[in-house]
Amino acid sequence: MKTDITERQQEIINASLELIAESGIQSLTIKNLAKKIGFAESALYRHYENKVQILLAILDYFKQNTEHFFTNQLISDTNALLKIENLFQNHFKKFTTSPSLVSVIFSEEIFRNEVELTDKVKEIMNKNTASLKTIIETGQRKGEIRSDIEAAHLSIMIMGSLRMFVKQWHMSNYDYNLIERGSAFSNSIKILLNK
Repeated sequence: MKTDITERQQEIINASLELIAESGIQSLTIKNLAKKIGFAESALYRHYENKVQILLAILDYFKQNTEHFFTNQLISDTNALLKIENLFQNHFKKFTTSPSLVSVIFSEEIFRNEVELTDKVKEIMNKNTASLKTIIETGQRKGEIRSDIEAAHLSIMIMGSLRMFVKQWHMSNYDYNLIERGSAFSNSIKILLNK
């Protein structure tokens, strides 16, 4: 899918995220979306073939954001533990400003029968986990992160804990400040990783 999107496509993505935030991912239909935006369903089809294409666009939007987060940390000269803390905080900020992204990113059960969506989520997960593994390996070589556990295992544990933490916030109907609690949580992760 192309990464350069038109202003109208961005409007559709934003409206889709709003619709998901208001009524859940099941409410994302072409009919509901057209009604929300205020134009005919046929107009939507000029920009996206179907609901799957809209969800792919949302996933691409998230992918670009997370790649930016990880790239910035990969090229940073800071301590590996601080890089990981920054990654957590960037994710918490992004999810706080767009909580409906959680409903899309962590909805594998909905994607199960859509190969394109499943492949896109796997692509995002694999890329992010690989980038985190690189950060951890560098930190282990520099003596900043414990080296008695494989970097690959640590990266899965970290990504899994980030996912669970955000999912709990989502399941609580966002009833606490993710950034504040997330700061304490990322400190705990740093303690576990510290040499």
